[in-house]
Formats: sequence, structure tokens, C-alpha cells
Amino acid sequence: MKLVLSAVLTFLLPAWVMAQKLTLNGTIAGLADNSTVVLTDLENPGTPLAEGKSTAGKFTLSTQLEAPSLLGLGVGDSIKTAVFLGNETVSVTGAVTQKVDDWKFSGSAIQSSFTEFQNTFVPKFGKLSALIQQLQSGDGSDAVRTGLDSATNDIQTSLDNFIAKNPASPVSTLAILSTINLTEDVAVLEKRLNSLKPAALSNVFGGQLKQAVVNAKFNSVGSIALDFSQADTTGKQVTLSQFKGKYVLVDFWASWCGPCRKENHFLVKTFNKYKDKNFTVLGVSLDEEKEEWLKAIAKDELKWTQVSDLKGWENEVAQKYKITSIPRNLLVGPDGKIIAKDLRGDDLDAKLEEILGK
Repeated sequence: MKLVLSAVLTFLLPAWVMAQKLTLNGTIAGLADNSTVVLTDLENPGTPLAEGKSTAGKFTLSTQLEAPSLLGLGVGDSIKTAVFLGNETVSVTGAVTQKVDDWKFSGSAIQSSFTEFQNTFVPKFGKLSALIQQLQSGDGSDAVRTGLDSATNDIQTSLDNFIAKNPASPVSTLAILSTINLTEDVAVLEKRLNSLKPAALSNVFGGQLKQAVVNAKFNSVGSIALDFSQADTTGKQVTLSQFKGKYVLVDFWASWCGPCRKENHFLVKTFNKYKDKNFTVLGVSLDEEKEEWLKAIAKDELKWTQVSDLKGWENEVAQKYKITSIPRNLLVGPDGKIIAKDLRGDDLDAKLEEILGK
């Protein structure tokens, strides 16, 4: 019996091994003979995973992946696109005269969900990016801020719908990672992570998402704000912990940041209103030029403590708090716990009124 079983396994093994490979068959009308076709791992693009040449518009690439991966497909000298594939047999058809986005892939549910992701989210990301650029250029109008909130909420809703439809797809994991900077609520991130099936997480993006959720917890609302020390305008070291017992707004800004400077106008009024009610502000500047930093402090009449190491985006406090855009802030309570984040204009005033009274 053992000999029979062994013979059956020997017979089946080659087919099983072949099934564990990615085979990409292409038929591209108008593709010149002997054109180079290559697959690369976009997470590690240094060495091609597979490479071949075209004949009569056709090509075949084969490689073995450790897990479904985001790959780069290069065809000829000028055609490049991203694909999301696993160990499966996939066909792609199209023409060199078409946009590569119009090429058709078949045989891969993962690639199908990736195409859906791109069609759904790329336009939304473009709209959000345009609004952010308006804000960063100094347009802090209500219309821009309202549009920014609306675009962000639209992405969040679309993301939850996409995950619900594709819980086992690794593309859902990529989708969460792509939008993670728009989600401050760690409970929402954990809910999204936990809604995914194991198949969606058994890839490099799964590990990245799990680590991102861990990282998000360290400065989430309700957690203890990480202590830090940095020099003020006179060179004296200032620590966050020395403000314990007060409500303190840790404000990340810079003299060159237009939206930050506009926000300073509101922050000055809020500071003056609540400074005698156990509230203060601790500014952390992402400036590089001390003279420009000091000029901005004087011109904007910022009367609270300011610190900076003059390393720009490499500011050690900003790095510690994983600040990737400004203005950003977090409100820390007397016990050192984070109460709220990114309160601006009337939102900050309303929160302080709730806590401290009028």
C-alpha cells in the first residue's frame, strides 16, 4: 500500500509543483519581436523575478512567489504597469496602441480586485491630493476644509465597502495601508484588520499592516503621550513631562508652512482665552533656519514655549510621533494622556470649553 501511495504522489508531484508557480501568458498586438518583458517585485525591485522576449506579440513569464505580491510588469522600453498576482496561471491581452490600464487580465481573482481598487481609489486619492495642495499653498477657506473632510470620509466609506467585498484578498490589506494616514482611530484600524481573512494577511503587506496598527497604538487617544526633550529658543532643554498637571497642546508647525501660519491666528486667540485656566501650548517647529523660526514666532505673536532641533522633517520629536504632515497637534491632559488630536480653529476652542468651561 505504501508503495502504491508513493507512486501516486510521485506522479502527482510535478503537476502540484507547477501549480505553485506564477505563469503569465501575454498576447499584445503590435508588440515588436524580441521586445524585453520583465516582472519585478515592487517591494524589492533590484533583481527581476522573471524575464523573457516576445515573439509575434506573445510572451510567457514564469516565477515562484513566496506569497501574492505587488509586481511591476515592464513590456518593451516604455510600457510599465503594476499588477498584483500570486502563484497562478494568468493571461493578459491588449495592444501597444492601448493605454496599459485597458489591458485585460484573466485567471487571477487578486488582479481583478486590484483593478477594482485602482479604478475606485485612484480618482479619490487624486481629488484628496489636490485639496491638500490647496490647503498647503495657503488656501484655508471653509470650502477647502469642507471638501477635504468630504473627500476623506468618502475614501473611508469606500474602503470599508471594498474590504467587506474582498475580505480574503491581499489587495484589501494594501488598501488599508494606502489609507492608514487618514485614520486616527486605532479602534477602526483594528476592526478593519480583524475583518480580514488569513489569506489577505499572508504576504508582506499583512506584516506591515499588523506593525502599523501596533505603531498607531502608542500615540492614540487615551494613551500616555511619549515624553521628549528639546531645546527652546534660548537653547534651554524643555520636556513635555514638565507640563504635567496642565492641559497642554503639543503643536507641530514650521515658519514655512502656510496652513500652520494661518492656524496660528486662531491658536493665539484660544491660548489667550484659556491660558489662565490650566492650559498652555508647546510648539514643536520643523524649521531648519533659526532666524526664520524666531521671526515667525515674533510676527505671529506666539507667547508660549517653543522648541526645535532645527532638523526640518528630521526633527527628533516629529520622528518620535511619526509626524508626516503639518499642522498637526495633540491635546494632552494633566495626567499625561492624550485627550484629542488635530483640533484646529473652533474645534480646539469647543474642546477646551467642554473641559475647562467658558
